[in-house]
Amino acid sequence: SSPALQVHPACGKPSVRLTEEERKAVESSEIECYNSLAACLLQAELVNYERVKEYCLKVLKKEGNNFKALYRSGVAYYHLGDYDKALHYLKEARSREPTDTNVIRYIQLAEMKLSRCSQKEKEAL
Repeated sequence: SSPALQVHPACGKPSVRLTEEERKAVESSEIECYNSLAACLLQAELVNYERVKEYCLKVLKKEGNNFKALYRSGVAYYHLGDYDKALHYLKEARSREPTDTNVIRYIQLAEMKLSRCSQKEKEAL
């Protein structure tokens, strides 16, 4: 039996030990896949923003400074109505790509929503 192939103690099935280089390649592929899935979902007629958020957060867990995932997370949170979280991710994205017009536009939209919310709260008092 090959030294890289071991039997998993819990299920009795073979498990493969990856080298550090192979593990990084798998992780890189995972990041690419989740980023692509999120991009595809954003192109749909009826966007599932929960799903977009889920895929982007998976990318960010592995690569916290991934611009596309930061931006798409911000967009997802914006459309889910969580403007504070949207701003958090969008500002992180802007710190990596300061001139990206889409990021800037969503930051402005989120800030407008937040100022409207606080305006309504003041009026309610």
